[in-house]
Amino acid sequence: MAQDPSSDLDLVPLFRSSNTDAEMEADNIRRMLQANGVPALVEGTSVIPSLEFQVLVPRAKFEEAERLVREAREAGPEAAAEAEAASEESH
Repeated sequence: MAQDPSSDLDLVPLFRSSNTDAEMEADNIRRMLQANGVPALVEGTSVIPSLEFQVLVPRAKFEEAERLVREAREAGPEAAAEAEAASEESH
């Protein structure tokens, strides 16, 4: 019997913010998750900056996404810069 793919479409918010840097932070989180194989999308609009931005992930991947964000925050910006440099060297 085929697996029901509808849970892949059930998106839940992982990150929400209406700070001035919310769009940039949401996009960074989305890129990090996608680089680690977790589908993610950013919802929000730059036209009305007082509205919040959200990063949405499939419900089935929420715990993995939450762990990846936590590990990235614990590692800090230095680890992000090192990872970016390493990925540029491999291309």
